[in-house]
Amino acid sequence: MNYIQTEIDGVWLIEPTVYGDQRGYFMESFKQQEFEQHIGRVNFLQDNESKSVFGVLRGLHYQQGEYSQAKLVRVIKGAVLDVAVDLRTASPTFGKHISVELSEDNKRQLFIPRGFAHGFLVLSDEAIFTYKVDNYYTPQAEATIMYNDPQLKIDWPVDPSVLIVSDKDKCGTSFAEVATKSLF
Repeated sequence: MNYIQTEIDGVWLIEPTVYGDQRGYFMESFKQQEFEQHIGRVNFLQDNESKSVFGVLRGLHYQQGEYSQAKLVRVIKGAVLDVAVDLRTASPTFGKHISVELSEDNKRQLFIPRGFAHGFLVLSDEAIFTYKVDNYYTPQAEATIMYNDPQLKIDWPVDPSVLIVSDKDKCGTSFAEVATKSLF
C-alpha cells in the first residue's frame, strides 16, 4: 500500500496495490503492521457500512471529547466526495478541510484521526461506504456542523437542489459556534 500524508497533519490517503486479471482483482484493504508503521497504533473496535443513492450528503458529523472517533473510510461500490474538517483547536490547520474522491475504481482509503468532523456526498447512482472506528458511537457526544457553512467553503460538486440531507444534518451548528468551544 502507498501511504500519502495529506496537507493536514494526521490525515492520510492510502492507495492499495491491486492485482487484477481476467478473473477480477485482489487487494489487501487493511494490514495492521503496515498501518502502524506509517500512521501509528489505532485500536479499531467496529466496522460500519452505509448504502446511499446519488445526492445523499451525510455530515459533517463528529463526537466530542473523549468520545471522538478516528476513522478509516473507503467505498466498495460507487463514488463519493469524502470530507474531513480539522476541529483540533491547537492545530495550525484548525478549520481547514480536505476533500478526496473515494470510489470502487480508485480503491483509495482515507484515515481521519480523532478531532475531525466528517462527511461525504454520493457522486454515483449508488454508493456503499464502509469505515472502521476506534471508539463506539455515543449519542450524547454527537454533534453536526452545517455541511454548507460559508466559513468552511466546502465545494460540494452537486447542485444544491438535488441534495438529499437528513433533517438532523440540515440543523447542524455553524463552524463559528463550534470554533468558540474547546472540543479536543
